[in-house]
Amino acid sequence: MILLRKIKYYLFIKTRIFKYKWLSDLKPMGSSPKLISPVLFKGKGEIILGYNVQFGYEQSANYYTHYGYLEARLKSSKIQIGNNVVINNNFNIVALTSIEIQDNCTIGINFSVLDSDFHHLEPYKRNDKNPPSKPVKIGKNVFIGNNVSILKGVTLGNNVVIGNGSIVVKSVAENSVVAGNPARVIKTL
Repeated sequence: MILLRKIKYYLFIKTRIFKYKWLSDLKPMGSSPKLISPVLFKGKGEIILGYNVQFGYEQSANYYTHYGYLEARLKSSKIQIGNNVVINNNFNIVALTSIEIQDNCTIGINFSVLDSDFHHLEPYKRNDKNPPSKPVKIGKNVFIGNNVSILKGVTLGNNVVIGNGSIVVKSVAENSVVAGNPARVIKTL
């Protein structure tokens, strides 16, 4: 049984991790992450990883079928992930300016954080090359549930909890629990 598990791991998981490393065109700086599931690193900017960063989790949905995506799109773009951060399967982090995830954060499956709309809302500007963008900052010790999206300009204070399925469009004060679409404060810790 243990041998079969090891064979499955090397045939399915290690091969996929290698494939996405090979397809990546940006090498992250800092410490090497613990890759439990595949991650694609893209862009022309910087991706900086702290110590003990883990991408993926075997005992969660999407482990065998999905991958994580980090893109620092422009030369001036920066994604910084602090120490002891765990990001579960199937995530999408794309920066035109900057996205920072500080130390000791735990993030659920199907997570998305974007610092831009990537298109103007006005029809005559939709194909412009400079869409509006604002930095995103996620504080220390933040817990983010499954299926959460965090949009441009949001700052999450330390110790914030984001409920499953939330769409966060406004900044959240530290020690708050928020949930909903759009996310609103439902409790203070």
